[in-house]
Amino acid sequence: MMKNPEQTIGKMADKSSTVFLSYIDGEGFPVTKAMLRQRERQGIRTFWFSTNTSSNKVKFLRENPKASIYFVDKRFFRGVSLIGSVEILETKEAKERIWEKGDTLYYKGGVTDPDYCVLKFTAVKGRYYSNFHSEDFDIPDCDK
Repeated sequence: MMKNPEQTIGKMADKSSTVFLSYIDGEGFPVTKAMLRQRERQGIRTFWFSTNTSSNKVKFLRENPKASIYFVDKRFFRGVSLIGSVEILETKEAKERIWEKGDTLYYKGGVTDPDYCVLKFTAVKGRYYSNFHSEDFDIPDCDK
């Protein structure tokens, strides 16, 4: 059993260079995409990612915001799936909040590029796997 989910999962998320985002496509099938790590997180409840507004994931998340993110620690063969929903943010404030210096590589128009948006994932529950054991857990409404 996890002694401190906030700490255990938070460290795993912070060390992961890749996160897997799953969502449902227009035909009701699950799709999983590898994404760059979160730009910001608030506890283990809220995660902020950058992506292309024109991507299929944004298209389908607009139709159905239910999603999950998965972090894996290959070294210790453990992982965590967080389940929740995604908001697509296109405000100047949201974009500036997570903008990083090298982002013009992906978004030529800079922070105001119309093909740049923010995915704000909010988790409600999760499932942690480690040492041949899985456990479900809920995520409180407010983080520390």
